[in-house]
Amino acid sequence: MTVSKGLFVAATALSGVSAFQLPQIHLGASSGNDLTGLPVIDTKALQELISADNLESHAKKFYDIAKLGEDEYNHPTRVIGSKGHEGTLSYVEAELAKLGDFYSVSKQPFPAVSGNVFESRLVIGNEVPSDASPMGLTPATANKQPVFGDLIVVENDGCDESDYPPNVSGNIALIKRGTCPFGTKSANAGKSGALAAIVYNTDKDEVHGTLGAPSPNHVATFGLSGERGKALVQRLVDGEIIDAIAYIDAVVETISTTNIIAQTRDGDPDNCVMLGGHSDSVAEGPGINDDGSGSISVLEVATQLTKFSVNNCVRFAWWAGEEEGLLGSDHYVEVLPKEENKKIRLFMDYDMMASPNFAYQIYNATNDESPVGSEELRNLYIDWYEEQGLNYTFIPFDGRSDYDGFIRGGIPAGGIATGAEGIKTKEEVDQFGGKAGEWYDPCYHQLCDDLSNVNYTAWVVNTKLIAHSVATYALSFDGFPERTDEVSVSSYDEKVKYHGGKLIL
Repeated sequence: MTVSKGLFVAATALSGVSAFQLPQIHLGASSGNDLTGLPVIDTKALQELISADNLESHAKKFYDIAKLGEDEYNHPTRVIGSKGHEGTLSYVEAELAKLGDFYSVSKQPFPAVSGNVFESRLVIGNEVPSDASPMGLTPATANKQPVFGDLIVVENDGCDESDYPPNVSGNIALIKRGTCPFGTKSANAGKSGALAAIVYNTDKDEVHGTLGAPSPNHVATFGLSGERGKALVQRLVDGEIIDAIAYIDAVVETISTTNIIAQTRDGDPDNCVMLGGHSDSVAEGPGINDDGSGSISVLEVATQLTKFSVNNCVRFAWWAGEEEGLLGSDHYVEVLPKEENKKIRLFMDYDMMASPNFAYQIYNATNDESPVGSEELRNLYIDWYEEQGLNYTFIPFDGRSDYDGFIRGGIPAGGIATGAEGIKTKEEVDQFGGKAGEWYDPCYHQLCDDLSNVNYTAWVVNTKLIAHSVATYALSFDGFPERTDEVSVSSYDEKVKYHGGKLIL
């Protein structure tokens, strides 16, 4: 719990807000909906309303909106703070407004830390390593100019200031990944007088991390593969002197962004089904699969649900700042009073529903390691895939998406996905088709995450499953565990090394 708590409150600590923030700002004109005349929610009927045409129509709008970010970023993007993200929020609001009074729609603004690296380069000796990349939320090098120095090996894992030898001052710290967050290592390097820091991986692969909540002590920080990092350490231990040049042009700033929440006016308000996807993309691209697909699925299910009445309230969310470290969902849970927290019977996360080289993935939640009820939700997904004659696979809760804050808040959670930068196996090709040895989403966090980067077969299938999950619990919580005050996330916390899409330690 200690490792990620600072990140968990990063968005809220700046606001000084402790009370529940869910202002009831209704965004639609009154339509006089007669909810009493609607049929009771039926899962098969709701699933039948899901169509590829509707999903594609929303996707085209999202891509057009992403183009609003071109003036500032020189390419389409829906990253928080951009016109592309502002346009996305406006589009979701407008679509909800069309639904009249079926939902009570709210906006929840919050301060968020946003970072953007405009340019970077690391030169080690005479080489420009291709396996080096700037950390998320890294500050720039001094005056946004290159800095020069020798590589200095930091002792242990660089988690204590005493690990940094005196000659780090005025040079570039080379630090092993592990034990504590990247942000701690960078801050300690800054306190020691280092001009920049390089964190190398514990295995041979590259490391893509984030420094998390900003610190005035952070210095410009790169990640480096373990293979190259260990080789450099050995050369330095053998007495070789290796110089380096580090350069990062970046900005880290606090902006205001917004979650959007829509809750049915019908249904028991003390027993809420909650689900969500994130409305933002990374700065590098338009994010049509990540997470245009999930946020569109959530929007389409919300739209079709208006044709039915519900017994339990349904609460839809479009989170902001997920790509910056789950900021919107963390903020939402952090400011929930205990009595409001207990009204949420479960939270369902829908992030990346349409990866081109997809697998049908289910978060492998158990009641032993997650809030009680998480396992029952997992089993609902299993049963549905099996009823459709579809294969599925399990993925761990690893802190990479918006379920994280809910689990830490004691709320049962789960979800489905279709894969990001993970490598598809030969066994999975037998199960789902596609190409072995390639990413599930070959355009993950890239400019090519556009309209060509979605698989409509997977998208429709998973949106129908989302509809089924909503319909099931909107009808009844019979057999679903009651909420309990006895919550332990210690075993979950021990396994979590991410807070969003990037490693935190």
